[in-house]
Amino acid sequence: MFTTTMSEQESLRCSTARNRGGVQRVEGKLRASVEKGDYYEAHQMYRTLFFRYMSQAKHAEARELMYNGALLFFSYNQQNSAADLSMLVLEVLEKSETKVEDEILESLAKLFSLMDQNSPERVAFVSRALKWSTGGSGKLGHPKLHQLLAVTLWKEQNYSESRYHFLHSSDGEGCAQMLVEYSASRGFRSEVDMFVVQAVLQFLCLKNKNSASVVFSTYTEKHPSIEKGPPFVQPLLNFIWFLLLAVDGGKLTVFTVLCEQYQPSLKRDPMYNEYLDRIGQLFFGVPPKQSPSYGGLLGNLLNSLMGAGEDDDGAEEAHEDSSPIELD
Repeated sequence: MFTTTMSEQESLRCSTARNRGGVQRVEGKLRASVEKGDYYEAHQMYRTLFFRYMSQAKHAEARELMYNGALLFFSYNQQNSAADLSMLVLEVLEKSETKVEDEILESLAKLFSLMDQNSPERVAFVSRALKWSTGGSGKLGHPKLHQLLAVTLWKEQNYSESRYHFLHSSDGEGCAQMLVEYSASRGFRSEVDMFVVQAVLQFLCLKNKNSASVVFSTYTEKHPSIEKGPPFVQPLLNFIWFLLLAVDGGKLTVFTVLCEQYQPSLKRDPMYNEYLDRIGQLFFGVPPKQSPSYGGLLGNLLNSLMGAGEDDDGAEEAHEDSSPIELD
């Protein structure tokens, strides 16, 4: 029995080595075509091989070939061919029901980073990648993939999109550092508090108390225009500091008095009280309003942020393609 098992393992290793050698030979021929400038011919050959491998259930070989092919086309600035092969990488993952692993998420983020920032293919790719990455555990996308996308977009100085993905990651520190840069480069000095206040409230609406605390402490510590606190010069920052303490305590009376005392500052953004209504429900047992006072754009923004209707596929797709909530 033991001998048979060892024989099977040896046979499997030999088979894997042969397959790997075959992929390398094929890649060599395709690389030569691309280097000669025969982009169309090479692209079609990649697609032919993809469907051949998939029909033979050689999923690992198909994924590796498409991934390396996409990188090759990107290196020759053949964006359309590269994007097409990138989508085929996702197709392998979907059809083979591959488990989510950090290495795969990093490879997807790599492809995303190389795509033309304004291409519709990039939007389609990220939406599909996030959908695959859920692996059946929620519908907003894997936090690690969101974090990798957020860092890429931050490097591109696409702060609003970066911010959206950071909100759905668990990287409060990275989010804070990005917001410091966002505030310093694009915001008014008078808005220095508003950048982090919105992020904290939204993290709390997503029931991510830990990231809410980390983003607040990191931002207030690292922002050059914020004097060391608490207490802070800016009333809104003091409000958030007290709010985070109140969330830990869970006492409704404290939350209610706090919101009343800081109402003049909270009126600086009409969304603040909408977020606080939701936070009251999540952390302090406040019953939901029978008829929401908000609707239209404000309601849509809240629903997008909180994943409302996420059991509906159409709603999910709308969520994935929706723009992040902008700062005023």
